[in-house]
Amino acid sequence: MGKLIPNAFNLGVVIFVALGSTACSYGMAIIGSTIGQPSFYTSLDLAPQGEDGYSRTAEYIGAFNGMFYLSSVNAAGSAIGACVCAYAADKYSRKRTIQFAAMVLILGAALCAGAINNGMFMAGRIINGLGIGALVTAIPMYQAEVSTPESRGFMVSMHGVMFAMGYTLSAWLGFGVYFISASGSTSSFPWRFPIAFQMVPAIMLLAGSPFLPFSPRWLMMQDRFDEAHEVLKRLHRTKGDEHDSMARKEFYQMKKQVELDRQIRATTSRFEIFKTAPNRRRALVGFVLMWNNQFTGVLIIANYGVILYVTLGMTGFIPLLLTSLWVTSTFPGNIFCAFFIERYGRRKFMLIGLTGILVCLVCEAALQASFVGTNNKAGQNAAIFFIFLFITPFWSTFMDASQFLYVAEIFPTHIRSQGTAVSMVGLYLADIIILVAGPIALNNIGWKFFLVLIIPTFFHIIFVYFMCPETKGRSLEDINAQFGEQVAIRFFGASEEEKNELEKAAERDEIEEISGKRASMEGRGGEGDKVGRSVEVEAVTTKMA
Repeated sequence: MGKLIPNAFNLGVVIFVALGSTACSYGMAIIGSTIGQPSFYTSLDLAPQGEDGYSRTAEYIGAFNGMFYLSSVNAAGSAIGACVCAYAADKYSRKRTIQFAAMVLILGAALCAGAINNGMFMAGRIINGLGIGALVTAIPMYQAEVSTPESRGFMVSMHGVMFAMGYTLSAWLGFGVYFISASGSTSSFPWRFPIAFQMVPAIMLLAGSPFLPFSPRWLMMQDRFDEAHEVLKRLHRTKGDEHDSMARKEFYQMKKQVELDRQIRATTSRFEIFKTAPNRRRALVGFVLMWNNQFTGVLIIANYGVILYVTLGMTGFIPLLLTSLWVTSTFPGNIFCAFFIERYGRRKFMLIGLTGILVCLVCEAALQASFVGTNNKAGQNAAIFFIFLFITPFWSTFMDASQFLYVAEIFPTHIRSQGTAVSMVGLYLADIIILVAGPIALNNIGWKFFLVLIIPTFFHIIFVYFMCPETKGRSLEDINAQFGEQVAIRFFGASEEEKNELEKAAERDEIEEISGKRASMEGRGGEGDKVGRSVEVEAVTTKMA
């Protein structure tokens, strides 16, 4: 556990910031419970499934989900949020971006919860999507930048774990309030309260965020090296490491990489992510990875599970119960991922997950083609089984957290916010297609929609195999070499002798920095100060030796 969790403070930081992940997934999933509430259809004057006029309702449901991502003329709300994050995270810091995005999310949730017509509900979904787009981009990036190479898989997987928690909360809260409507009540509370509850984790994040440290890598980009060093020592101090040797080595590597990146940036434009071959490859990998992952159908089941279960013969509260059980099963899978992805690697996890998902999709299509609309309960129950098999051992265990971890770590620090944003745009654009078309396709072509998911999933396996190199165990700086980029100092794969030399170089660098500060201060101070500062530098030198 020592390597996975350097200290309690580091773990506390990544879990606390992931309250934003919970708010995001809750907001993304709550529509799945909302469309199972009879009062929702009454409040917004929509026909429920099975009644005349449901085709119009299906279009609105697609719009409600699409408008979570769509804004104005087919621009993506969450994609805009991700693009804003690309600028704001570098300009104002990862921390400030997370704070602002949480405020936007809260505003959007409040508008949805208080909606009195379809237009107001859609406007709330747009604003909510803007906040979520920025949060989903910034949080894994922040977690990656405050983690050690050995713990990064575990730490960033907390985004996936807390994401699963948001899905679980939304499902069970929606299931619980369903019985208010089932009792004959015409109150709109059963759908308004669950939507409003999204604000709770976001408010908690906003309230505690002043105590979060700034990303040490962002601090270095701003030439705030002393602050970065102090943050690193606090985050990565381990038991028995009294002299913070780990933090010192990391600081030295980061500092040298920042200097090298600046030299490279001096010869390129502000759109460097598209100007060099290594960066173009990373951008392609990030975008396609997130795009293709959505075409496995995970959001179709998460958001429209109620519709699928009704199609498979389930009635009453059973569709909501199955949806709640389905999303709850994502929680143990993400926890497994957190503990084992650093051992087995991102690439292997994704290949196992995608292969299992492909098998589940093929079986699901065959079963629905054979048994939907029949009285064969065994066949319909088998179709429900494969919906659950899809999520528990395959998606949640091998894909959910892995995708966010991978795109958060493959880009160099100075373009990480841009690269992560490009990747998230791929996710959101795919979601627009899937979520808007989903209810309409399920209503019109039924099981054939699964064929649309099987083909891209097959090609996605090939893409991951050939295009996604392994990144486990490497520092964020070392990963540059995996994409053919220059690395100032390489720790990964270094011999013990080379590591010792690097540690000595880090010590010399720190001593020179302290000596430089001393000389600067002597220029401003008097002879009386010189003696004290000479003793201080000598003490530091002795301590390092």
